[in-house]
Amino acid sequence: MLTIGLTGGIASGKSLVAHYFSRYGIGCVDADQVARDVVMPGQPLLAKIAEHFGDAVLESDGSLNRRELRHLIFASPEQRQWLEAHMHPVIRERIFAQLDTLGGPYRLMMVPLLLESEHYAAHVDRILVVDVDEETQLARVTARDGGSKHQAEAIVAAQMPRSERLARADDIIDNSADQQHLLQQVTDLHHAYCALAHEEQR
Repeated sequence: MLTIGLTGGIASGKSLVAHYFSRYGIGCVDADQVARDVVMPGQPLLAKIAEHFGDAVLESDGSLNRRELRHLIFASPEQRQWLEAHMHPVIRERIFAQLDTLGGPYRLMMVPLLLESEHYAAHVDRILVVDVDEETQLARVTARDGGSKHQAEAIVAAQMPRSERLARADDIIDNSADQQHLLQQVTDLHHAYCALAHEEQR
């Protein structure tokens, strides 16, 4: 099935774009949601993380203490590498399994770091980038997360440069205007993707 890789910088509006596609019955696997699901209480990966880092990474209800885990891995590149080596294969396996359950003329795979990871980029037919300018990103990040502009700038700076992301896109959605403009772009792309999917099936 035609698979569209949906990506974009932080606070670009990827989830809203996916929601608009869902109005047309298009399914989407969200990598961020999968990453949360695989460390829920009762999941083998959470037990492995707790065994490695100790009970300090668990809340009183048995859920993952994300703040403590972030603190531990930022303090140690080796610990961060251990965590990524154990989490990423589980996340990828779950993403691809969920993709296989989706019907429709095409499907979306929403991965913030799609372009940074060949594991994902190699499994999509087209790359759709949701784009906003950096000032809009910074304003949205600070409003959403309540942090400082300096923190927001550090997050944006750590991501792939906007120019490189746009250069690698097959399709671009401009999310700097109102929602009506956004919805129209989704509608146009939906028709284009349906036509592409029809061509592939011939």
